[in-house]
Amino acid sequence: MEYPTILIENAVNEISKLPGIGKKSALRVVLKLLKEKPEFTDSLAEAVQKLRNETKYCRICHMINDTEDCTCITPRRDTSVICVVEDTPDIMAIQHTAQYNGLFHVIGGLISPIDGIGPDDLNIQSLIDRIQNAEYNVKEIILALSTNMEGDTTAFYLAKKLKPLNVKISTIARGIPIGGELEFADEITLGRSIVKRISYDLNGD
Repeated sequence: MEYPTILIENAVNEISKLPGIGKKSALRVVLKLLKEKPEFTDSLAEAVQKLRNETKYCRICHMINDTEDCTCITPRRDTSVICVVEDTPDIMAIQHTAQYNGLFHVIGGLISPIDGIGPDDLNIQSLIDRIQNAEYNVKEIILALSTNMEGDTTAFYLAKKLKPLNVKISTIARGIPIGGELEFADEITLGRSIVKRISYDLNGD
């Protein structure tokens, strides 16, 4: 595709790197931005820069937050249960089901050797520290990971790692389709999967 100017081409190339946006959609965005008032594009640029430079991650649960101390522990939440998820959008999806009232732990990805992501690249040790911390009195870990190869590999690794810690290890029920990503599941299916969670079987029986 040929573009009228190199500036438009550069903008299209950058915007099309975002997930779900192809070159045609990126071009429409660029042309729309050109029609907007300068104040709008300035405000957009400032918001994106602040998002990138000022976003923090909770030092306990690793959820995206405005500060490093989020409200992941409140009197309203059951501190004996921790739901392990890949990233913050999964927390939002589960919260929207209104079927879970425990804590969360964001591991920040999934084990994927082909992508160079190993256990040491994930927030696993901090999860172990939380379980071993008597303040939490953790009794159950729910593995709420996507039901694809990477998710299953990560769940298996976590289950083996956590087994000596004397906590119940469960996983969401298979209402989530095989190969599906958690954040895209509908609220009813996801909610039922949380409520009807089952014990994680390390033997695969």
